[in-house]
Amino acid sequence: MLIDDIATLLDDVAAMTKVAAKKTAGVLGDDLALNAEQVSGIRAERELPVVWAVAVGSLRNKAILVPLALAIGAFLPWLITPLLMLGGAFLCFEGAEKLAHKYLHAAEEQQEHSERLHALQDPATDMVAFEHDKIKGAITTDFILSAEIIAIALGTVATQPFGTQLAVLVGIALVMTVGVYGLVAAIVKLDDVGLYLTQKPQAISQAIGCVLLNAAPPLMRFLSVAGTVAVFLVGGGILTHGLPTVHHAIEAAAAAAANLGSLLAGMLPSVLNGLFGLLVGMLLVLLLTLFSRLRVGLKA
Repeated sequence: MLIDDIATLLDDVAAMTKVAAKKTAGVLGDDLALNAEQVSGIRAERELPVVWAVAVGSLRNKAILVPLALAIGAFLPWLITPLLMLGGAFLCFEGAEKLAHKYLHAAEEQQEHSERLHALQDPATDMVAFEHDKIKGAITTDFILSAEIIAIALGTVATQPFGTQLAVLVGIALVMTVGVYGLVAAIVKLDDVGLYLTQKPQAISQAIGCVLLNAAPPLMRFLSVAGTVAVFLVGGGILTHGLPTVHHAIEAAAAAAANLGSLLAGMLPSVLNGLFGLLVGMLLVLLLTLFSRLRVGLKA
């Protein structure tokens, strides 16, 4: 009987972990792109140590977030939906801010890039301090993204027993950390591997090296675009599920589209969720921009 109970529990944990992983995977592309960008400017021989340091910091973040999420699930379950809505809104804002960044912060971004380039070329620059700042910034970014992942996972298992919640959240935390930073390490070293292979005498090695060198920049751009799209799909989906009127309207639209084909009917909810997320994100960016300019005007 005990073995049967354990087997049932493990099956439940595996099933819920799969569901939670599917829902949180939308944040993965954005997480990958952001963390890969965080190590830009680091010397090649220091890239992996920096990635490792950020990965350790990510585990510390999740060691804080998982118990906090479990405590909320146990003592303040009514808070889960508002937290999910807040996280969904933040995801949409983050995606919209990324789209609008080059228009809103072009001058600041160019100045920051010039300052970073000058600092890297200056022999007097303290590279230890530079790395420390990079790691600190990456861990801070990871905390926000990890909070979103844990909040989404908690919403998935909110009605499950405590043991299942604990196992699923710990499992998601470990899988996401190993997956994200393992892939980040592979991405940031892709060009180095390509360069190494181009210096080999074999023609096949040189050809593979050229492919890897040429693939690295498009891969980063693809991850950035895919991550942004995923942010709107995940964030918009969270918001629409928390707004019954919008959710029912999307379901009605999908049902009406069933006559046009099952593929369209299956894709339509995701597309509408993404568009809703984009709309909410753009609205939040607009409101925050107006508020910031108003505050600057009042101070002046």
